Amino acid sequence: MIDCERVLLVHRSGQPPAYAFPEGDVPDDLLHAAEPSAPGHVRVPWDAVGDWYEEEERVLGHPRNPYHRIDCLQVRRRLRVELHGVVLVDTADVVGMYETSRLPQLYASRQATRMDLLAASDTVTYCPYKGAATYWTAQVRGRVVEDVAWSYDDPLPECAAVAGMLSFDPARAEVVQEVPTWFAVP
Repeated sequence: MIDCERVLLVHRSGQPPAYAFPEGDVPDDLLHAAEPSAPGHVRVPWDAVGDWYEEEERVLGHPRNPYHRIDCLQVRRRLRVELHGVVLVDTADVVGMYETSRLPQLYASRQATRMDLLAASDTVTYCPYKGAATYWTAQVRGRVVEDVAWSYDDPLPECAAVAGMLSFDPARAEVVQEVPTWFAVP
């Protein structure tokens, strides 16, 4: 266990933030490496510790970047998802998720989605900004498409507006969603 009040949050280009601990605060039995950007500090591999906490809140995946932002807004943008010629979603009643450095992602309610063609998969991923995502597999016209959609059933508070809604992977299905003309990704 590491309990430290002198932790640094290290930012590296193209990588998620990481914690750097004063060398003397890390027990010898934990694997660690020197942190070149913070002399006298060391990094502990994420999987070397069972659970990570910032203050009293559990951190999933990696430390949160204080400059990362997510906004979930009720929008009137059309979302159409088609798979092997079958429409899974066609609605303009969606929630738009606007996340730092990413294109807006639209989420549809389960009522607007052909849930009869989807089944929960075993895949679960974790995002330190949104929470645990569960995935959905589609079976359409005798074809199975694994993890075509995901949902956050119990998201972190800033993403509460998408709780239970589904978003679709454009690499696995034909996803057509309107993106605002003012939006540009750097």
